Amino acid sequence: MSERDADKKAEMAERVAEGGGRKSPGSATSASSTPVRRGTPFSKATKVMEAVVERENMWKALHRVERNKGSAGVDGMAVTELREYLREQWPKIKEGLLAGEYEPHPVLQVEIPKPGGGMRKLGIPTVVDRLIQQAILQVLSPIYEPTFSESSYGFRPGRSAHEGVRSAQEYVASGKRWVVDVDLEKFFDRVNHDILMSRVARRIADKNLLRTIRRYLTSGIMVGGVAIVRREGTPQGSPLSPLLSNILLDDLDKELERRGHRFCRYADDCNIYVGSHRAGERVMESLRRFLGKKLRLKVNQEKSGVDRPWNRKFLGYSMTWHKKPRLKVSKESVKRLKYDLKQLFRVGRGRNVGRIIREMLVPKLRGWASYFRMAEVKGIFEELDGWIRRKLRCVFWRQWKRVWTRYKRLVKAGLDTVRARRSAGNGRGAWWNSGASHMNQALPKKIFDALGLVSLLAEVRRLGATS
Repeated sequence: MSERDADKKAEMAERVAEGGGRKSPGSATSASSTPVRRGTPFSKATKVMEAVVERENMWKALHRVERNKGSAGVDGMAVTELREYLREQWPKIKEGLLAGEYEPHPVLQVEIPKPGGGMRKLGIPTVVDRLIQQAILQVLSPIYEPTFSESSYGFRPGRSAHEGVRSAQEYVASGKRWVVDVDLEKFFDRVNHDILMSRVARRIADKNLLRTIRRYLTSGIMVGGVAIVRREGTPQGSPLSPLLSNILLDDLDKELERRGHRFCRYADDCNIYVGSHRAGERVMESLRRFLGKKLRLKVNQEKSGVDRPWNRKFLGYSMTWHKKPRLKVSKESVKRLKYDLKQLFRVGRGRNVGRIIREMLVPKLRGWASYFRMAEVKGIFEELDGWIRRKLRCVFWRQWKRVWTRYKRLVKAGLDTVRARRSAGNGRGAWWNSGASHMNQALPKKIFDALGLVSLLAEVRRLGATS
């Protein structure tokens, strides 16, 4: 079946009333005594809350919460205080959970800057609620995981963003040289609670657990000391939120599979690979209708589009236009790294440069190199290495401050007195001087190597050789 035929068929299916013929033969109509950890297609798990509060599961959840640390929620309780609190309060909490009467606290809203501008809202649950959500996640994950699409890569055990990027590369190499880049507008803020809970209830018959999950969805948001009732959305930052998003968006995955599309989805970021621009426009329009009708979600018109894969980014990567495309770091990822490093250098002003490098810069660079180790176009890493050294020379120049100090430092580094005097008093700005020959001679690459600076190019090559 061609892409055009598949999409026409999908459009016809969308016009069918949702009330009729939805249950397939053999689907469950009542709760069964299916074991909690099975993932059979039409069974519903019962007595799930008993498995959640089981001693072994709660210990595992406690260790995970303690390992993740994190900030306090609205009650101000730190992770280090959790064990002592549970010694006294756990019997009461457990009783409330088993009876379906537990009331979660509101989440504490914080905002962090988005890479592309604007602010992202995060919700920080209390440590007790993080513990309970983690325990629920550990029991629900084995139930839903076997039913999820192979093309879904986000927040799943044993799956990674790297696998998604590699699959995208393979689709383009196979001839699907147009991408339908779908970005859902404010996805985590606009999840419809009724639709989400109906998807959760497809595989869970335990009413106490369903009631508890809904209460987590509707628990208030604490903003400026005032609790605001939440009628839609699931806050980013809670342990359960990623699984719930995958449960909801599994409908999208199944629809794309039914149409025979090649796609990669990571959370709310979905790329579909097609053979022509016309096919891409047709898929985009069809998905807008499907998402709006079926899931009440809206496609972000500004961030979504149909284009060549090498003009778009997916999970921080882009690729070249070749018949067998090569992976590269996207322009947006490079821009974001530079922004982050500028903030780091600003915070480090006045501090020892060696400590800045060891304690702040190296961990950041190692993490970045580790994520982008699959990039096959490596020129950008060499370019960034040079830019980072120049920024460090800029830090040195600012720290030297006075003309006399700069003169002495330059002479000590090996410049002759005439050139050192002329360079120290040239009246130019710090950035210009950091790129000038006198600073390159005074602070060559070997100086930064001795201070422990990591080369992105060398790190990526090392990681590539060992992977």
